[in-house]
Amino acid sequence: MRLITCVGLLLVLPAIALITSKDDLPINQIQVIGSHNSYKQAINLALFKMIKLTDSNAANSLDYEHISMPEQLDMGLRNLEIDVYADEKGGKYAHPRGFDMIKGQPEFDTNGELNKPGFKVLHVPDLDFRSSALTFKLALLQLKKWSEANPQHTPIFITLEAKDDSIKRKGFTQPEVFISATFDELDKTILENLGKEHLITPAEVKGKYKTLEAAVLGQNWPKLSKAKGKFLFVLDATGRKRTTYINGHPSLTGRVMFANADAGTPEAAIMIKNNPKDVQIPELVKKGYIIRTRADADTKQARKNDFTDFEAACKSGAQIITTDYYKKSTHFKSDYSVSFSNGKYFRENPLFKK
Repeated sequence: MRLITCVGLLLVLPAIALITSKDDLPINQIQVIGSHNSYKQAINLALFKMIKLTDSNAANSLDYEHISMPEQLDMGLRNLEIDVYADEKGGKYAHPRGFDMIKGQPEFDTNGELNKPGFKVLHVPDLDFRSSALTFKLALLQLKKWSEANPQHTPIFITLEAKDDSIKRKGFTQPEVFISATFDELDKTILENLGKEHLITPAEVKGKYKTLEAAVLGQNWPKLSKAKGKFLFVLDATGRKRTTYINGHPSLTGRVMFANADAGTPEAAIMIKNNPKDVQIPELVKKGYIIRTRADADTKQARKNDFTDFEAACKSGAQIITTDYYKKSTHFKSDYSVSFSNGKYFRENPLFKK
């Protein structure tokens, strides 16, 4: 009886056992699997059919959905991706054009959350707008509630995309452009609704080093024992938006999120490399950077039951691997789903094993 109990504890507490063992790894020496567009729910079938008649390839790329973000974390996923749109006054996304295109669709915002000011969470305005957390505030509160119910959890990486692109056609919603003040408000929203105590920030990693990149190259990432119960946000942006977020904040001083900054810059720490076969990834990982890559995209690998990109991602040492298929698709027949060999979504990074 005692043996069964011990075995049971080992089965339900693998991450805790790892944290409290002598192998207390820094967070850049682990590897996790997470989800892409983690909030996304399925497009209404009638609207989806209309989109497919217009552009079948685009429709196929949108043909997936996710369980709620807390349920994903319950499964063991340790990366989530959230897309946010600014909505300073509220109501900008409350009446999607898709409802005019196809009448009689089920409502998706029964509590009127989209009428409130603040950041909204959705994939494509007017077309792919159903979400398990319609506002960024609600998403953060979901994460906080889950974290506080599971305070020993291993760190969770949140890839955040600040979206202001649009469908350039008359009658479609034109998003607000992200400026410095918008990013200030985004940081404030994270702090107010998740809490600083739940965050790993650039300033913490930088410590006493001259730059954030120097700290990363000096292997100053926190260890798992110090990172339990915490989240790390990275802004998935380049060009104008990345520059706007960094301006006035050298080494991301005073910022909440890490940036997708290039190696050789003071802000370099976490990078987005969507191609898992990119030969630079192993080199960057070994230097100390954290890399996020993808196992699949646009439903293509799942439709072909093709694991080659996932296998390349695992081998590359990229610490964060995203997928739309931690479970098999319910939208088309396929055996494609990804996890590590033990059926888990968290492991020691093979690139650092001795």
